[in-house]
Amino acid sequence: MLNNALYLASGSPRRHELLTLLDCPFEVLRPEVDESPLPGETPLALVERLARLKAEAGAALAAEPRPVLGADTVGELDGQLLVKPLDQMDAARMMRAMSGRSHLIHTAIAFSDGRRTLSKVVTSTVSFKVLSDQEIADYWHSGEPADKAGGYGIQGRGGRFVSHLAGSYFAVVGLPLMETEQLLQAFLGKETE
Repeated sequence: MLNNALYLASGSPRRHELLTLLDCPFEVLRPEVDESPLPGETPLALVERLARLKAEAGAALAAEPRPVLGADTVGELDGQLLVKPLDQMDAARMMRAMSGRSHLIHTAIAFSDGRRTLSKVVTSTVSFKVLSDQEIADYWHSGEPADKAGGYGIQGRGGRFVSHLAGSYFAVVGLPLMETEQLLQAFLGKETE
């Protein structure tokens, strides 16, 4: 259990739910951050930069001097970003590309107080079964993929496509619990084993 109150710089209901599992009191901030990739930026560099930007932008909005948690998640397949789909065609394209293959999900977390920022990236490998066009279409019509990085949610209907996961389930959902707790302890100067 963490006793220090903090801010969560995210409007994501999934991150809100997951942070609740750490039994740490928090308030939500919603900073505006441009999430566009920089030219030539790798998925790993992008996700860490965005988590740091969100934490730092949140710290600028914070009413009290508490740690601010920023987080971001992106998918990667063959070195290419898997982001939130633009529309049904884009979602279907991503799902077909992931069908029967493995892809990476990178989730970055960062804590900032406006003076310093600590960050960490957690990478998980997710393997999909072979998907039919009908499964892909039905999944889009469920409404679930529209706001998810990579066009699916492992914690929902999209979980049925996952044949194997190597890494952190919670990181794929959007907030790696163990690593978040460890990074906060390090940020507060209370290293844990």
